[in-house]
Amino acid sequence: MKFSEIAGNEEVKKALVHIVDSGRVPHAMLFHEDEGGGALALIQAFLEYLDCGQKRGNESCGQCPSCQQIARFLHPDIHYTFPVTSGRKVSGEVSKLVSDDFVHLWRELAMKNPYFLENELTEALGIEKKSGLVGIAEAKDILQKVSLATVTDSYRAIVIWLPEKMNAAAANSLLKEIEEPDSRTIFLLVTHAPEEVMKTVASRCLRIRVVPAPAEEIVRVLENEFHVGQDDAERVAQYAGGSVGQALYMLSDQYLSSVTFDLFSDLMDCLIRRDLEGTLQLGEDLAGLDSREKQKAFCTFAGECIRKIFLVQQHMEGLAGIAPEEKDFYEKMALSVKRSFSRKSMMFLDRASLLVERNVNQKIVFCNLVTRMFTAI
Repeated sequence: MKFSEIAGNEEVKKALVHIVDSGRVPHAMLFHEDEGGGALALIQAFLEYLDCGQKRGNESCGQCPSCQQIARFLHPDIHYTFPVTSGRKVSGEVSKLVSDDFVHLWRELAMKNPYFLENELTEALGIEKKSGLVGIAEAKDILQKVSLATVTDSYRAIVIWLPEKMNAAAANSLLKEIEEPDSRTIFLLVTHAPEEVMKTVASRCLRIRVVPAPAEEIVRVLENEFHVGQDDAERVAQYAGGSVGQALYMLSDQYLSSVTFDLFSDLMDCLIRRDLEGTLQLGEDLAGLDSREKQKAFCTFAGECIRKIFLVQQHMEGLAGIAPEEKDFYEKMALSVKRSFSRKSMMFLDRASLLVERNVNQKIVFCNLVTRMFTAI
């Protein structure tokens, strides 16, 4: 993967190119992304550029054996670690399972979509509705790998996806190696929740924030790299929260255009009519969505819709990105809700999304959400 194929984050790309060109490669880097934001894609582009012998114009060649191996997640000196547990595709004693047992499934998903979401990985691994872990067996496996000579003359890279899922025993086992690896070994970590990464691990890493991409960049990547039609790309990009992964998820699930807007429209209708019973029933419907990702996607979508309502109230429709067929709906909403409603509801939605991520009881989360919105309307 080349840097030019990745949405947004031009400053991050420049920094990664400078790191390679300067010859001063940090021993450990922690990439903080919003889910589906492209950190893994950036790491792949960085590793290609780092090892490419024919790089030019701040890009890897994409054609040499090293670039080809990295692009296919097959380079012998790049190892991928991610949370695992026993499931329907790979079973065994949980305490002994490691990422290598699942790596063929990881590779298949990452080749198709390096912006994948956590729930898409758990489904690909066959461990949906379970909580994966980076445990002590994984740490021992990593330590064994770094103790051996590299297969090629390139850097050895240990890519850890979601280090916040690493337990204390594993983290403590890896501390010394992360802090002082040999000169040709680097650790590259991707987190969605940096506050949950063990401080002793995070403090040993150079931190890099992968920022949400502009909607136009998401459209470009969807069209050029995933062959999405322009209309569909533009429709989902405005709701994706700067995440290519979220945009792809919305498209693959056929979720945005039907279920999500209908739920939001029905919720707003009940709120405006002061129909408490209907509002609480919609809270139940939201809690009944069949995955946490759908619940979080609704919160993201609803937040974007409420942002549009706020902009219409401020007579800033040109910044809202409202489709012609949606204009009447947003104008009606802007006239029907208090000016304070948007600010308060955005806070409620952000908190609901956070609680869903933390696996709080969904009925409690969404009953609380819709009740607060009912009070704020």
